[in-house]
Amino acid sequence: MSVLITNGRIITATDDFIGDIYIEGEKIVSIGKHLHVSADKTIDATGQLVMPGGIDPHVHLDMPFMGTFSSDSYETGTRAALFGGTTTVIDFILQKQGHSLQEAFDEWNGRANGTAVGDYSFHMAVTDFNDRTRPEIKTMVEDHGITSFKTFMAYKGALMIDDRQMTALMQEVRRHGGLVTVHATNGDMIDYLVARHRSEGKLSPRYHYLSQPEVTEAEASGRFADIAHYTGCPGYIVHLTCEGALNAVRNATTRNQHVWVETCIQYLLLDASHYGEDFEGAKWVMSPPLREKKDQVTLWAGINQGLVNVVATDHCPFRWEQKLMGKDDFSRIPNGHPAIEHRMELLYSEGVRKGRISLQKYVELTSTNPAKIFGLFPRKGTLAPDSDADIILLDPNRQHTLSAATHHMNVDYSAYEGWQLTGKVQTVLLRGQVAVDQGECKIEKGYGRFIRRSRHTGLA
Repeated sequence: MSVLITNGRIITATDDFIGDIYIEGEKIVSIGKHLHVSADKTIDATGQLVMPGGIDPHVHLDMPFMGTFSSDSYETGTRAALFGGTTTVIDFILQKQGHSLQEAFDEWNGRANGTAVGDYSFHMAVTDFNDRTRPEIKTMVEDHGITSFKTFMAYKGALMIDDRQMTALMQEVRRHGGLVTVHATNGDMIDYLVARHRSEGKLSPRYHYLSQPEVTEAEASGRFADIAHYTGCPGYIVHLTCEGALNAVRNATTRNQHVWVETCIQYLLLDASHYGEDFEGAKWVMSPPLREKKDQVTLWAGINQGLVNVVATDHCPFRWEQKLMGKDDFSRIPNGHPAIEHRMELLYSEGVRKGRISLQKYVELTSTNPAKIFGLFPRKGTLAPDSDADIILLDPNRQHTLSAATHHMNVDYSAYEGWQLTGKVQTVLLRGQVAVDQGECKIEKGYGRFIRRSRHTGLA
């Protein structure tokens, strides 16, 4: 099967020109102006932005959490991602304490293999690092192509590791060319504040926010950066939300250290005013919580300063009946927010259209940087000969409204209900196949493929 995309405005992290793209099978063969080739299918992209498919390196599909599971499966979640222009996701395998990394890999791969619609890979979340699991780091890197390892500095008794384990893990991961990522919040301080608010009868969703003040994230981010600097291990902070945490990263640059930083679309656009005394605020209960408007200003500035490298989602949706598990106690509300479908269009409309970022920066944040940081580049994350033909066509002027009534995520509310956007993904190709066109998914579950990743080399 060959495809010719003609007359589109081709945007990469470095390019911006009108041209054509010729695809054979799963790969891009050539890019240029006025390509004289015959193809089985021709797509006229006049007036469209033609960009690499999005890569969302932070999603949680079919994830067990707080006695339930996130509501998007690999089928529904990756399909929804495709509708929004994200062609590849990286999910988190969660090791169970007392069990091996291989057991966790087998469990997660069993859920995804044969059901995913879009392409996917995995991070390995290490929750129990010891002499028995240490040799598995090499196995994950060399046998499975999993080169990033997630750690939690919160959720004691379930996911959290201490600084002793963090240091040992970083030393082992560095030895094998990997990267350590972190949920950087001070779990002990948060647990204390949660217990105090509960004892005082303060149980509304607002107290989820008040139990995780900015200092809990700033302190943990600085501590993680210090340990990474000592061990020499590349470090990546997931879902960074606030000025204090970003300043900890900024301070690390004074010793010539680079800590990779991811924020999420919600932290750029939503703020803590959503947490009221009524239960409606449960829709935005996530960890870390939404912050203040001053933190949004900091994050947008951090993007253009090169301190914030990736915009992801931390997509971890729960239906309203699941959120109601915490109706009488904020600490029992499943933490998570649906966004896998809307990241690309929200960032285009609120970022590019409003002059906050350039088109090249947009492609960097949503595709090229995650591909480079996580060992997918140049197979994915760019438009170039021999790269996978993961391509989106976005109409830059089409207006539309976000709503739970029309989204494809398996969740019965929208965190962005009624938001009016300019810029709509019209057509999506995944490895040369038209995956989405004019609001219709053209591929079946099982088309998505597990993507092995190479060792970490940064943005080189």
